[in-house]
Amino acid sequence: MSSLFDAADFSDKPSERRVYSVSELTREIRLTLENHFPPLWIEGEISNFKPHSSGHYYFSLKDAEAQLNCVMWRGANRKLVFRPEDGMKVEAMGHITVYERQGRVQLDVQIMQPVGVGDLQHAFEMLKQKLYAEGLFDAIHKKPLPEFPRTIGVVTSETGAAIQDIISVIRRRFPGLRILLRPARVQGEGAAEDIARGIEDLNAHGEADVIIVGRGGGSLEDLWAFNEERVAKAIFNSVIPVVSAVGHEIDFSISDFVADMRAPTPSAAAELIVRDREELRQSVLVLAGRFGKAIGNQTEMRRERLNALTRRYAFRQPSVLVREYRQRLDDLRRIIEEQQKTRIREMKLITSKQSGRLAALNPESVLKRGYSITTRTGDKTVVTRAADVELEENLTVRLAEGALQATVKYREVT
Repeated sequence: MSSLFDAADFSDKPSERRVYSVSELTREIRLTLENHFPPLWIEGEISNFKPHSSGHYYFSLKDAEAQLNCVMWRGANRKLVFRPEDGMKVEAMGHITVYERQGRVQLDVQIMQPVGVGDLQHAFEMLKQKLYAEGLFDAIHKKPLPEFPRTIGVVTSETGAAIQDIISVIRRRFPGLRILLRPARVQGEGAAEDIARGIEDLNAHGEADVIIVGRGGGSLEDLWAFNEERVAKAIFNSVIPVVSAVGHEIDFSISDFVADMRAPTPSAAAELIVRDREELRQSVLVLAGRFGKAIGNQTEMRRERLNALTRRYAFRQPSVLVREYRQRLDDLRRIIEEQQKTRIREMKLITSKQSGRLAALNPESVLKRGYSITTRTGDKTVVTRAADVELEENLTVRLAEGALQATVKYREVT
């Protein structure tokens, strides 16, 4: 390999030597590595796997004695048929480059597969690359799902758990929707042809608004019918939108890439297609609220226009007088209310004082302290001195409770 630098670069004379910046040197290293190394396959164990929020994957490939930083951009990793994890041994194909900002050598991964994949996995990758090149995965061909489907076509086994899950979800979310089941083999010899014919039959029938194609989870061999070109072409040629729901969430098939929408499970497919009735009710309420707000805005706008008219000179004086009299009326009302409150407080104070005085003067209060009132029985006059009564005179002695009749037998005059 030829050197990047000539002899002048190492000269002791400042006028003859070239001084590189860090970025210039790093760029030269990157260009040299990229030009020297063609795309190559590397085998190693994944470590420090970090999926970024942008969709890119950052990780390292290592063996017993070294490790290499790797990056796999979103456009490449979305084609993966497995979920990378730390400790997984893989084969990765890419080209060597340098991340200039950190001066770090890394592998720009284009393709990655677990070590030891068999003939089926190889066939999967080959068909995937072929259909990708033909444009069957392009977003421009994806048809939108109907917002409110009334008839849902399903291509799956009539005895599998997938159809039961789909029916259960649809009945729960929106009872009354029509389900057209086109039974099909989903595993084994002839399954791919049966699935493809099922999609074509529902298109010929013409009543389904959307089609779910799928089955429950299984091994790569079990799911292989959905990796056949025959099924992929039937999905691509379907006039009716197709949702692929094959296996579990971690499973990917060729059908998933071709379909208008991928669902991780058959139940999830039903949830994607059928809107929840309660959600629709809430949407109607929101729309009603927006309509009411729009009406309110229109009303407010017309009120402002009316106010603008009334602010003109011809209307200004009457409104000013009305505002002044209204304010004066409010002031008078406040004054009257304060006067009433003050008068009530004064009357309560006077009443309290008079009540105290009356209570102090009330004979009943005196009697309750053990005293009595003596009156002549005849004329009811109060007797205050012993000299005012005669012997044998009848008197009435009033107590706190009841009264006594007494006759004077003895008197003591001081």
